[in-house]
Amino acid sequence: MKKLAIVTSVLFGLAAGTALANEELAKKNGCTNCHAVDAKKVGPSFKDIAAKNKGNADAEKTITAKLKEGKGHPAVKASDADLGTMVKFVLAQ
Repeated sequence: MKKLAIVTSVLFGLAAGTALANEELAKKNGCTNCHAVDAKKVGPSFKDIAAKNKGNADAEKTITAKLKEGKGHPAVKASDADLGTMVKFVLAQ
């Protein structure tokens, strides 16, 4: 039981660290100028974006394409890897 508690604590710590790193990546790329995780700013919150796309199997692909091409959203000039990470972060909210 004690081992399970330790493993769980480590996993939650890693998940929190990853979420923080992903949020910092979004900040670095200017996303947080218009979006917040849980509140509407200029654009919808990340949680609202995730809720809108829940159950949509093509959401990641569609959002990534819109962000790269600047369709309905200013073009994001991040690397493909960073953009993919940020889209996954937003959809995981």
